[in-house]
Amino acid sequence: SICKGIADIHGQYDHQSLLDPENHLEILDLFGDDRLQQAKQQTSASYQAFTKAAAELAALRKNLKEAQRQRDLLSMEVADIEAARLQPEEDILLEEQIAVMQHSEQIYQNLSASYQSLFSGETNALDAIGDSVSRLQSVEGFSADIKALTEELSDLYYRIDDLNNGLRHMIDRVSFSPAQLDDAIERLEQINRIKRKFGGTVEAALSYAENAKAQLEDLENSDEKIRSLEQAFVTNKNQYDSAAARLTELRRQTADLLCRNVNRELTELNFKNAIFDVSFRTGTPSENGSDLVEFLISANKGEELRPLAKVASGGELSRIMLALKRIIGDLDGIPTMIFDEIDTGISGATAGIVGEKLRSIAKSHQIICITHLPQIAAMGDHHYLIKKMSDDSSTRTTVVPLSQEERLEELARLLSGTEITDSARAQAAELLQQSR
Repeated sequence: SICKGIADIHGQYDHQSLLDPENHLEILDLFGDDRLQQAKQQTSASYQAFTKAAAELAALRKNLKEAQRQRDLLSMEVADIEAARLQPEEDILLEEQIAVMQHSEQIYQNLSASYQSLFSGETNALDAIGDSVSRLQSVEGFSADIKALTEELSDLYYRIDDLNNGLRHMIDRVSFSPAQLDDAIERLEQINRIKRKFGGTVEAALSYAENAKAQLEDLENSDEKIRSLEQAFVTNKNQYDSAAARLTELRRQTADLLCRNVNRELTELNFKNAIFDVSFRTGTPSENGSDLVEFLISANKGEELRPLAKVASGGELSRIMLALKRIIGDLDGIPTMIFDEIDTGISGATAGIVGEKLRSIAKSHQIICITHLPQIAAMGDHHYLIKKMSDDSSTRTTVVPLSQEERLEELARLLSGTEITDSARAQAAELLQQSR
């Protein structure tokens, strides 16, 4: 996989990306202009947006049943707490009231006795203190200490007198009916039930209700979120469909231009009856659009268009590949191309044209070409001889760089066969001269 970005290898039957339909869309897009690249970016962005909305929408809908159950539970709990009409510290006040009512007889007796002692009867405390104040006032002029004591006792008299109303009010409050006690006990039981369910105190129950209301609001918002995501999904899906349709249109325009250029190259490569075409099918939507693209070829007049992988002749494949490389060679970003036996099945005249095409590509790429045709070998800037040698125990292959003289001899050998003639040497020299 590392080598794919460094060298593109083209052999007689192994044309790598050229024969794999999965790579044809990428090759086509390489040939596209800026409008096509922008359309690809828009298609990818809108695909990401609508698939994200779709995923979030599916997750929300999946959890909708559980959310409804939680919503019903929270609603009942909030209604239960609110129905109790809780007030801070109400339970403490009720406990005190119930204690008073349950001990009312004892409380009433002692309150009444205290009142009698202070304010009623012939010898009550208030009259006794008042009498003492009067007696001290009659002699306070003789001593500052007596005067101070008289003032303190006088203050006490008025304070006890003020307690009269408070004590009488408290005595009146002790008077109640059994129904009031039952109501208070029932109310306290209601509050304690809420406390046991929701935190143990009135304050905790009130806080629980507030939090539950906030959760309910969030759950209500989930309905709105679903509606919002549904709208976002529809909007982004429409944007995707529009961007993908635009991308398909630009790809078809690009395919027409690519076909014209490749067919022109094929004609120049003496492939005069060949027709190169690009087929389009609609596939599953993706961030790269929904196009399924495949390169087709009709190698001979009257033959139907077929996938490149089904073209039988290695020579035909080589020329088709070379034509494509002439068109997209500068776009794929691969610096080195290796052509193995590109000369299979082609004549000498066509070999010269193939050599010219390879030399043209070599202006912007490093070309390594394995060939048996002198017309092609003569076009290279450097010439290496590959030899296979065997002995009784092993076989070795060597690659030897050739000097100018050695290169001339090798080209002559390719031209004449095993016996190298002066005529072959002259023809080799002419080939080298023409290739410069």
